[in-house]
Amino acid sequence: MFISFEGIEGSGKSTLMGAIDRALRAQGRETVMTREPGGSPFGDTVRGIFLKPGLTINPLAEVLLVNASRAQLVREVIFPALEQGHVVLSDRFVHSTLAYQGYGRGLSLELVQTICNIATGGLAPDITLLVDVSCETSRNRLALRSDRRDRLEHEDEAFHRRVREGYLELGKRDAKIITIDGERPMDDVVDAAMAALSAVIV
Repeated sequence: MFISFEGIEGSGKSTLMGAIDRALRAQGRETVMTREPGGSPFGDTVRGIFLKPGLTINPLAEVLLVNASRAQLVREVIFPALEQGHVVLSDRFVHSTLAYQGYGRGLSLELVQTICNIATGGLAPDITLLVDVSCETSRNRLALRSDRRDRLEHEDEAFHRRVREGYLELGKRDAKIITIDGERPMDDVVDAAMAALSAVIV
């Protein structure tokens, strides 16, 4: 089982992933957690470049960078874990690239998807949990960590609105994307996520 967690900055997706990991382990399941960009020594090096504050990166270069990291992650971490029967939890995957570089940066969704398909070898999550919050909530949460905001977190509100709208549009088009209201208390978010997962995890 391959589960990805998506959402705009400050949505709570990483917190949710940690809670789901603990819940699944309590059920006796073997899990592997990873993140994008990153998740491997090579990927973590790319992550440092990709998120470096103050660095200007062309949108196409962003897509190629994140997919270089993704190609390594899929082959070094995700495929082996799935072959061993583990549940893989990923903090972001292809939908992030479509939302951020497609909708956010304005690149062709077809081009972005094609590059992602090459990197993943066609691998897609069995289910994606999209934690949705308003851009206002995102901005307020990011303000609490202003001393450690990364390059994408410094983008203007118009960019983040396009990304959120992109995520919601992807959610309408893909039945495997389960949208969860991230404005609620985290316990409620976790309960909603576990209810969604119960329908697909056997």
